[in-house]
Parts: sequence; structure tokens; C-alpha cells
Amino acid sequence: MAASSTPIDFLPIVLMFIVALGFVATTMVVTHLLGPKRKSKIKEDTFECGIEVQGNARIPFSIKYFLVAILFVLFDVEVIFMYPWAVNFKSLGFTGFLEMLTFVAFLLVGFYYIIKKGALKWE
Repeated sequence: MAASSTPIDFLPIVLMFIVALGFVATTMVVTHLLGPKRKSKIKEDTFECGIEVQGNARIPFSIKYFLVAILFVLFDVEVIFMYPWAVNFKSLGFTGFLEMLTFVAFLLVGFYYIIKKGALKWE
């Protein structure tokens, strides 16, 4: 028979969170108080990989870049779900195989949808 848990069983977890939050808060306060406070034009200037700033950073560009990036992440994460299945392929049996076929079918339906919508067409 499984033992039921009581609120006192979660005390170590609560204490861990309190210590972690205390450490973060203490570190932020101490570094703010002890850190240097020198301000100058050079220190407040934008710095990007040693390259001097040129023009405005708010230049609009095509949303297609973001769309392709989001779709890449989406399908990349879906492939990550296939790894545990491949590792446990033999132990999952035929049922696991059918479940993965269903998963891949949903992926292909989504891929077909974005192709039909023209999400990957560059103009």
C-alpha cells in the first residue's frame, strides 16, 4: 500500500527554493552595492562584437525570417521526441510503432499545411 504524503514531506523542497531565491536576491543586491558606478559615453555606448554601430537598429525586415525560424524550432523539437522512441523501439512493440506512425502523420499534415500556405516561399 502506498504511503500518503503530508505537507511536511515537502519541507526540503520549500527550503531549497527559499535558499535559492535568497542566494539570487543577495547576489543581486551585493553586486549592485559593491559594483563600480562609473558612467561615461564610451561605457554607455552600444557594443556588438567589437563592431562600431552603424545606422538604426530598428530597420524593418521581412517577417519570413521569423516564420522560418519558428517553423525550424517547431519541427526540430518534434524530432527530439523521436529519440526516446528510437531508443526504446523494441520494448514498445507494435503499439509504440503505431503511436509513432500517428505522430509522424500529424507532423506530415502540419508540414503539408505550411507548404500549401506558402510559408516557406521567399519573394
